[in-house]
Parts: sequence; C-alpha cells; structure tokens
Amino acid sequence: MIILVDMDDTIEQLLEAWVRRANEKYDRNVMLDEITSWNVAAPYTGLTRKQIYDVIYEKGFWESVKPMPGAAEALKHFMDEGHEVFIVTATEPEHVEEKMKGLLFRYFPFLSWSQVIITGRKQMIRGDVLIDDGIHNLEGGEYRKILFTAPHNRNYDAEANGMIRVRNWEEIVQMIDQMEKRERGALK
Repeated sequence: MIILVDMDDTIEQLLEAWVRRANEKYDRNVMLDEITSWNVAAPYTGLTRKQIYDVIYEKGFWESVKPMPGAAEALKHFMDEGHEVFIVTATEPEHVEEKMKGLLFRYFPFLSWSQVIITGRKQMIRGDVLIDDGIHNLEGGEYRKILFTAPHNRNYDAEANGMIRVRNWEEIVQMIDQMEKRERGALK
C-alpha cells in the first residue's frame, strides 16, 4: 500500500513543544487541552496571534520537538512489510530545512527526501491511506482516512465522516495490518 503520513502532531509532538515554548517565553500556564481549534493563540489572552506563532520561527525550535511514541517503529514496520511510506506535510518553506534535518531525519533516519511531499492540498496526493490530525486534510481525499486524535479534533465525529479515529501508533499499526489482510484476502 501507499501510506501517506502527516508530520505535525501525527509523527511528532508539535503542539506540546509549541505550548511549552510559548508558556516559557510569555510566563503563562496554558494547557494542551485548552487548544480546541487550529488557532493555537486563542487561549493566550492579551497576546497577539503573531506573538504565539512567531515561537515556531525561533532558531532551534524544531530541535525541541519530539517524535510521537511508536511513530518511528510503526513507519519502519510498514516499510519492512513492503509498503511505500510518504511524509505529506504542509510545512512552510522557511521551516523546511530546519524541520527536516532537525526533526524528521534525526528521529526517522530510514526516511529520505524522496519520501517527503510538501503541499497545502493533501487531497491532490494519491495514496491508499492518509494518517493525519487535520480534519481538513482528510475531508474530500480519495484515500482511506485515519484521524489521529489531537486536542483540536477531539469533538469531531470521525466515524460519521468516513474516518477511523486512532489515539496512538499502536492502533494505527493494527488498522493498517487489518487493511492489508483484507486486501490480500480480496485478491485471492
């Protein structure tokens, strides 16, 4: 299968690093659960959106972002099983080099540039499955949709919208392995 995988808050913990850094910089105590939408700045009353979003532009920020538990092992498992794995990210051009070198290739050294697709329109990419925390990336795409649970999507009805909700990479491995077994069974 062709497995498309989002980066931010899917294989790595962007939101956790972002909130931690913003809290340190502005002496706040915002909790991850307070982020209920794509607007990370919303719970930071008295601060501008620019102030909060500028945090991810600071030098060395991407080196502070950690991988999701089990993500590296899962992606390696998929590749070892013969699946094609592509990282599909909407990373902004000014972040690409630092983010890929300081984060992706550091924690996922078995991936290469040829497996990275940068786009703001993931529905244009063809694959068998997309694993993403962004509802807007899953809606309308012609792939099986796996929604990685995050604070900003926790109230979304994934099942009613044709998506499979997962909480961790162990569940994702189980889902992909089940899909593969069904496909192999259908081909016999």
